[in-house]
Amino acid sequence: MCGFCGILYTSHSPQTVDKALLSRMTATIIHRGPDAQAYHVQPKIGLGHCRLSIIDLSGGAQPMSSDDGKIVLAYNGEIYNFQELRKELEKTGCRFKTHSDTEVLLRLYEAEGVDCFRKLRGMFAFAIWDGHRNQLVMARDRLGKKPLFYAPLPQGFVFGSEMKAILEHPDIGREMDLQALDLYLTYMYIPSPRTIFKGIFKLPPAHYAIWKEGELSVHSYWQVSFNEKTSLSVPEATQELFDKLRESVRLRMIADVPLGAFLSGGIDSSIVVGMMSEASSKPIKTYCIGFEDEDHSETKYAAIVAKRFGCDHHEFIVRPDTIDVLPRLAWHYDEPFADPSALPSYFVARETRKHVTVALNGDGGDENFAGYYRYAAMGCLTAWNKLPTAVRETASHLAGVMPLNNDTTSFLWRLKRFFDIGAGSPEDQYLGLVNVFSEEQKQTLYTPQMKQKINSSASPHFLAQILKAVRAPEGVERYMAADFASYLPDCLMRKIDVASMAHSLEARSPFLDHELVEMAARLPADLKWRPLLRTKWILRHGLKGWLPKDILSRGKKGFVIPLNRWLKRDLNAYLKEMLLSDRAISRGYFQADALRSLLREHEEGKADHGHPLWALLMLELWHRVYIDREYKFP
Repeated sequence: MCGFCGILYTSHSPQTVDKALLSRMTATIIHRGPDAQAYHVQPKIGLGHCRLSIIDLSGGAQPMSSDDGKIVLAYNGEIYNFQELRKELEKTGCRFKTHSDTEVLLRLYEAEGVDCFRKLRGMFAFAIWDGHRNQLVMARDRLGKKPLFYAPLPQGFVFGSEMKAILEHPDIGREMDLQALDLYLTYMYIPSPRTIFKGIFKLPPAHYAIWKEGELSVHSYWQVSFNEKTSLSVPEATQELFDKLRESVRLRMIADVPLGAFLSGGIDSSIVVGMMSEASSKPIKTYCIGFEDEDHSETKYAAIVAKRFGCDHHEFIVRPDTIDVLPRLAWHYDEPFADPSALPSYFVARETRKHVTVALNGDGGDENFAGYYRYAAMGCLTAWNKLPTAVRETASHLAGVMPLNNDTTSFLWRLKRFFDIGAGSPEDQYLGLVNVFSEEQKQTLYTPQMKQKINSSASPHFLAQILKAVRAPEGVERYMAADFASYLPDCLMRKIDVASMAHSLEARSPFLDHELVEMAARLPADLKWRPLLRTKWILRHGLKGWLPKDILSRGKKGFVIPLNRWLKRDLNAYLKEMLLSDRAISRGYFQADALRSLLREHEEGKADHGHPLWALLMLELWHRVYIDREYKFP
């Protein structure tokens, strides 16, 4: 796992690469690779790399060049099938100087050009300068586990693993993209290819790009399909699935450094830990984060799993007095990011890194096997939508007069939410389940000037376009496919990449092996979700007697903090100070009275605005770090 950045200029540009600038860019991402830093500099091309050594600790240094020096690679990630690919290349006469997966990638590109990444099984982002063709080739893995940002210049191009490296270039400004801000307030993250900065872009997952003499072309090379279904029986499908999952776990245990696992006590991380234990002769080191509020803490379930598999288990409690870390968190994410689980993810990564360099996790289980309650809700809504419009509109009206219940885990709260959104189109229904601020709430919150500067229909249109483009039938799998396209790479993978790399920890996700994802997509929908909120059916069915009953019978909890209580009590004064300050109001985005109303309703228990308020807090903190430059990191 590493970080890289680069600068290119066209042949007719008067500019040449400044190594001192390249060094400053690389220094901003040193947390991604503290073991070594190196550079490749020519007049018109410069690559910087910082390395976290995982495989072939003494070899594999980057940037890595071909024998003739014409092709140069900077790479971040792990190729889990590199040994297999190496054997194939050796059969063609290829000779290797190291035992690293980096050299395998370089030689594969030499042999096959831009088609090389289609053979890669793993997580990766890379940039290859091809001096033979005078072009830069960039690519990201299929599921978006590793990031890559870029910014065109008038006569050049700059890129990096994080935006903070790009921002070091003097030709890059810090002008906000207000449409991206509107997307952030809707989805809690900013979807690809946009970023919060005008002129800086994310390369989308499962895409590659070619830059040549000022011209950039971006291409898709993979998309998960839910349309083709297996004809296997349930026992056959279960066996094949678990064989593939065990293989995926085994491949991700290959490392020349100590490794462990995040363990929440949920089904997905418990499966990973159990399969790691089967494959290891030593106790697996496991790490769990909890809270003093037992309703939000999963430590007791993690302890059950750790005992079942004989793990070397470690727990850490997060308390609200950790507020001093929030500005640093905003710095690490580069742009506003409102998933509250970013905070415990940051801490579990910090504690884990004290013991190991690689940690496996259960990310992707929910997307593969319909684990989120919103999928179950959409399954019910598919049937609901067939009812007469008058019936659905009446239910929606009743939802408005139902007694208020702010317990988001209660049946009554979920029923009210169901009726609230049930009168809209399927696209509007799903948007209602995933958004932070509704379109109506944003219109109340925005100042008149802000309303004039943004396209109010762009955020709902984004989700509608995603749903239109997916390869999935009508029903639950359509929304699972949409999450693979945006939520998974741009929110979930972004969260775990930033949280882990902030502490130079490599995180690996067996459930997001693309071969496993493709296999799960071929399973019939009723093997994933069944009525009465029965999620992850095939996992629960196949694990009876292997995982403890207390784990199998659990509902979806999620890696959440006690946000409602923290913002009402422990962090309330800090929240008000940040959101209602003259500085925050003067930015011109939000009406002060609307902000006060949100805070008052939350304090008085009239509504649970915890997530929206957290989104606003992280936005203001981001402003102070990146626009006001009030804080200096690292």
